[in-house]
Amino acid sequence: MAGIELKQQLKLQQQLVMTPQLQQAIKLLQLSRVELVDMVRTELEENPVLEENLEAQSRDGERVTSNDMIPEPDVQVTSEPSGDEAIEASKEIDWEKYLENYANQPPTNSVRNASSEEGPSLEATLGSRTTLADHLMWQLQMTLVTEAEERFLQMVIGSLDKDGYLKETVIEELAEEAGLDPEDAEEVLKLLQSFDPIGVGARSLRECLLAQVDALELDIDVRNVVESHLGNLEKRNYKAIARDLGLELEDVYEVARIISNLEPKPARNFVTEEPRYITPDVYVHKIGDRYFVVPNDDGLPRLKIAGFFKNAMDAGSDAREYVQNKMRSAQWLIRSIDQRRRTITKVTECIVEKQQEFFEKGVNHLKPLILRDVAEAVGMHESTISRVTTNKYIQTPQGLFELKYFFNSSIRRTDEDDIASESVKNKIKEIVDGENSRRPYSDQKIVDILKDGGIVIARRTVAKYREMLGILSSTKRKKLF
Repeated sequence: MAGIELKQQLKLQQQLVMTPQLQQAIKLLQLSRVELVDMVRTELEENPVLEENLEAQSRDGERVTSNDMIPEPDVQVTSEPSGDEAIEASKEIDWEKYLENYANQPPTNSVRNASSEEGPSLEATLGSRTTLADHLMWQLQMTLVTEAEERFLQMVIGSLDKDGYLKETVIEELAEEAGLDPEDAEEVLKLLQSFDPIGVGARSLRECLLAQVDALELDIDVRNVVESHLGNLEKRNYKAIARDLGLELEDVYEVARIISNLEPKPARNFVTEEPRYITPDVYVHKIGDRYFVVPNDDGLPRLKIAGFFKNAMDAGSDAREYVQNKMRSAQWLIRSIDQRRRTITKVTECIVEKQQEFFEKGVNHLKPLILRDVAEAVGMHESTISRVTTNKYIQTPQGLFELKYFFNSSIRRTDEDDIASESVKNKIKEIVDGENSRRPYSDQKIVDILKDGGIVIARRTVAKYREMLGILSSTKRKKLF
């Protein structure tokens, strides 16, 4: 049996290792502007070595601080020592007097009127939108119902989807849980459907529209169409409706017009989605015949190393190792943010150079562009360009766009250079906007119109682009009344 022995061997091997600093730089590059600001604020709280460079921000006109409201502490010198002792003595602070002066200062962010002792609190100035559930519960409180019916309706209100429908719940199960006779559930549900907005709590589009028809006491023909011919109505097969109900075609047109004024989504006016605000990462300004890319540093804290810790490093304190680690982390963060800024600016300048005609003439002159084109021009990897252009926005003379907007596949043209797919989408939109609403263009007709303009594209591609633009098919765009 061979013995087990230990041996030392040298082996040459290449290996890609991502240091924590490199990982942080990559992470910073793909952060959006809002995420970057949040991350910097977190670092300012966690790393005592970092502090905001308020002087530089005030000098650049980016921020006005309220530090002038804070009184400067008094400095007391007990004697006149010389050398280092004089420097240390000059830093002695009368903290008791400083805090007393600071306490006497008015609050800088006060919402109260300086001349009023009793002003509204901050909470009193806030407002909130009424939700659908709140609106329905308010009406329920003013309705005479039994305790079991009230519990049942409360459970139904809590089960409504964002459109105001009750689609995923069986009302018999809710009735049993609320202690209500399941046979009475349908009648109690109709009571809810009569609340404002009418039709809320319906389990289908047909039930929602029928509730509105009954509440508005509309013509019986309208009810018959809603009850039996929603499919034909959607397909605009008016002749089939007229034939089945024994109506004149003009009468069917009038019924369809009335139904089109009903509300298919009762909760539409109670949507509580907050608006999304976008701040551009870079600006593009035209000066003379040239375009200049200017990074947007507004609102982004400028960082610097606190002077106190620089002195602590020189003094050789016991916390030297801790300060060194925090100092190294702070320096790398500052460099990474600066590198991110320069990378975004460099990539944007390349995009502006390659899409010059877009900035001059608009979206119809957008050129085909892929990540590789920009990566080769700026000497970076495609993955880096992808990270740079994700969730980054540019303010241009043509409007606000995401950087990824400028990357498009190419569509072949017969006599000219290839055109960007986004430009083709815009041309399709222009064609549809200019059509006769009573005789809308079919997808094949749009293909022929584009071909006359030198753009060769398949019908299925037109259909795909039309759906991406949210444009209905020609049969659904046709207006008969």
